[in-house]
Amino acid sequence: MIRDLTDDEARAALPLKWEAAGVVPAWVAEMDFAQAEPITEALVDAVRRGALGYPPHSEELGATFAGFARRHWGWDVPADASVATGGVVGGMRLALEVLCPPGPVVVPVPCYPPFRDVVEVSGREIVPIELDPDADDASLDLAAVSRAFAGGARTLLLCNPHNPLGYVPRREELAALAALAHEYDARVVADEIHGPLVLPPLDPAGPTFTPYLSVDERGIAVTSASKAFNMPATHGAQLVVLDPADRARLDVVPIPAQNTWSSLGVIASVVAWRDCDDWLAALVDRLASQRSLLAELLDARLPGARTRPLEATYLAWIDLRKYGVDDPAGAALAHGVRLAPGQDYQPGLAGHVRLNLATSPERLERIVGGLAAALAQ
Repeated sequence: MIRDLTDDEARAALPLKWEAAGVVPAWVAEMDFAQAEPITEALVDAVRRGALGYPPHSEELGATFAGFARRHWGWDVPADASVATGGVVGGMRLALEVLCPPGPVVVPVPCYPPFRDVVEVSGREIVPIELDPDADDASLDLAAVSRAFAGGARTLLLCNPHNPLGYVPRREELAALAALAHEYDARVVADEIHGPLVLPPLDPAGPTFTPYLSVDERGIAVTSASKAFNMPATHGAQLVVLDPADRARLDVVPIPAQNTWSSLGVIASVVAWRDCDDWLAALVDRLASQRSLLAELLDARLPGARTRPLEATYLAWIDLRKYGVDDPAGAALAHGVRLAPGQDYQPGLAGHVRLNLATSPERLERIVGGLAAALAQ
């Protein structure tokens, strides 16, 4: 069910990712695969019907997400807990400005760069918590979180599962974070856009996805079907809040403060949450195969590379410090491969890259080959 786009199709479908001629892109988080057919059919039908007006206040979005959460995660989230918004980052800003108490914001790093940006745009101070790049465990430093909350921080931005580390927080870890948030009257805003992309565990004790709100009813989740179903241009996401008073506060936010969603985003998301389980299962299988291929390629071509087990997402975090190149992404670009520099995710962190493996096996071989050639010089 997963169809690889040809190079020409990918350039037409993903113009930002493929904008550089003669370069194999593995940087921005888009997949070189065609969308699920039910989504394409629904969007084409909507355009033909002229359904390009202002978006409705649709209850169907929350209901279909609730059905997806129940089937995939065993989580009974109320259908009315979802509040539509334009995008995950815009939803995080909305949560910070409307629902979160004043005070600094804890941001674990490395992090998706807009996490830092959204805190700054919201006029808050960032309290970074850095992960030791040599640590085997990518779990959250709860002692550091406690110190940050004790020092006055009142919000934490959580990436669950984590981008760029590909780590899935364990339920007990999230429960301990929730306990700290309750102790200090702080709130956790969880970006869960990669929740559907937890890969088959590499060992029987491997993780499963735990929605943060299943351990903390005061939490705020922001999610979207756009990442798992490869449709960011549809411009749709949702805040998930369990407290009716929080939803009431969001309902009366002035229009300039709410980055509104689109009619097409609602249509595409409803179909994705409701009708595309088989496609998603095939996607996860393909990504697991690509994970195995990447491990083989790194072992053969870049034996000095270090990676943590990729538990979720299609974004591999690779430590290349052994090769003595501060900016391996810059070096790879000269060899026809575009990767995401590690410094984007943690300023000052040398020798790391984020590699997007959601492509064909042949392209992945070219990506690793180009990176190896760059580091061999």
